[in-house]
Amino acid sequence: MHRPQWITILCTAALVASSSIAFGWVQEPAPSPPATAPAQRAPVATPGKQKYSHLNDFLIRGTVFTDKALSFPGVQLRIRKAGEKKFRWESYTNSRGEFAVRVPQGSDYEMVVRAKGFEEQTRAIDAKKGANEGNLVFRMQPAAGGKG
Repeated sequence: MHRPQWITILCTAALVASSSIAFGWVQEPAPSPPATAPAQRAPVATPGKQKYSHLNDFLIRGTVFTDKALSFPGVQLRIRKAGEKKFRWESYTNSRGEFAVRVPQGSDYEMVVRAKGFEEQTRAIDAKKGANEGNLVFRMQPAAGGKG
């Protein structure tokens, strides 16, 4: 009665043993690297290229409100250096109408705030002197004609 159970156990053990031997023959340990290899390698430095640090960035942060003084989520913010045509940074206000954008310090910037159905607003930002951040508050005005 108990013979089929013992036969199953013996066959399973034989199968496990043979597969482990087969895998042992196929797998070979990876050769260890020579001891002198790390000593010969010197770190390669890219000339003229340094890792950028946000330590000295200027933080532009603020809040956008509707004409009824409610927070305004989803408003588009675009920032460019003063005198340039191309916008370099773009962001949107969060669910509370707040925003924060880091830009490199030492330049004048222009921020354009735009929302559908409201007039576009532009502000100049001086990121050259002293402080590491600037706070802005925008109160959007409905567009003439009611379309954006």
